[in-house]
Amino acid sequence: MIDVLRVGLTGGIGSGKSTVSRRLVELGAVLVDADRIAREVVAAGTEGLAAVVEAFGEEVVGPDGEMDRPKVASLVFGDPEARRTLNGIVHPLVGKRAAELVAEAGPDAVVVQDSPLLVESGIAAASPLVVVVHADAEVRVSRLVGSRGMSEEDARARIAAQATDEQRRAAADVWLDNNGSPDALTAAVDALWHERLLPFEENLRLRRPARGGARGLVDPDGSWPAQASRLRSRIAAAAGEKSLGVAHVGPTAVPGLPAEDVIDLQLAVASVEDAVTVADALAEAGFPACVPSTQDDPRGTCRHASADPGRPALLHVRVHGSSGWRQALLVRDWLRADATARAELLAAGRAGAAEPAGEQGASRCAGRTEARSETVLPSAERWAEETGWSPEDATDEPDH
Repeated sequence: MIDVLRVGLTGGIGSGKSTVSRRLVELGAVLVDADRIAREVVAAGTEGLAAVVEAFGEEVVGPDGEMDRPKVASLVFGDPEARRTLNGIVHPLVGKRAAELVAEAGPDAVVVQDSPLLVESGIAAASPLVVVVHADAEVRVSRLVGSRGMSEEDARARIAAQATDEQRRAAADVWLDNNGSPDALTAAVDALWHERLLPFEENLRLRRPARGGARGLVDPDGSWPAQASRLRSRIAAAAGEKSLGVAHVGPTAVPGLPAEDVIDLQLAVASVEDAVTVADALAEAGFPACVPSTQDDPRGTCRHASADPGRPALLHVRVHGSSGWRQALLVRDWLRADATARAELLAAGRAGAAEPAGEQGASRCAGRTEARSETVLPSAERWAEETGWSPEDATDEPDH
């Protein structure tokens, strides 16, 4: 069991990612630098360099026996197949060494995994939290030309070869804007460290959901589906082959519906035994169990809640085909399709929001949201019968 918080840190060239990583180390983080590791795994005498030579020829080795990085860059730049070959050699070696460094970190560490290709390599879902450092393209070009001596043409080509801002934003749990002053960036990093990373690490280590959180209904947030998508990918990666699908359910999955700012998710598994089996992996991914599953639970449900104080979320682990699994999808799809039902649920929700409530972890894990769903099930079932709805027809995110 890995009792550390792994934070993925990325950003485009010239964005200021290195500045952020240095400040996090000053605050106490353990840095795992993918660029540095990438150099180490192809150093002279390594199996990595031998594999690169086999793929690209002896010409990629300089007189000193080290890999000629400019030569390799010239071979792969603009050649997607060559780049895939190089990445296929280097990325697994980097991943292996990074995992070793994470395992060596202290039991209460915040491990920052600095990777310029976190998005491009598709490994963002392996981190419980992803931080993206952003600066506009023109700001980045100016920095690269002014501080690194690049030509403008080279700077623009390197920026264009990396992930787009939209791709990075889709992966980002935290978006650090670095278009302003260095002091503003430092202040943002310090706030992130004290208000989110340290509490998240403590919750993760103690295997407890985040406490508190916003109460009451809020206006619909157009970013809820994107936030849910990130969490779904993270949960699916943690559950591995035990996952039979992760769905966005609950009020935030219904477009246009005011709701509590809590993302509800449902992980389908084959059995209650599988729900128990994946509990530790889900905890490491940021979702500790708050109501453990039992072998005699007729609904086959295990409830987990987010340990991240910056993103309240509730995860139901349910047996695929069970009544609880079906009902979550049914109520969601019925509300998406029926405006009158949404209005009635909203009225009931506003009345319920005025009632006293306990802390987030206790009340939500006790099934407060589910209890409300039970009161609308007869209407949802009638809708299913009239329309011929089945859970196999359900799509996770509708058109907005």
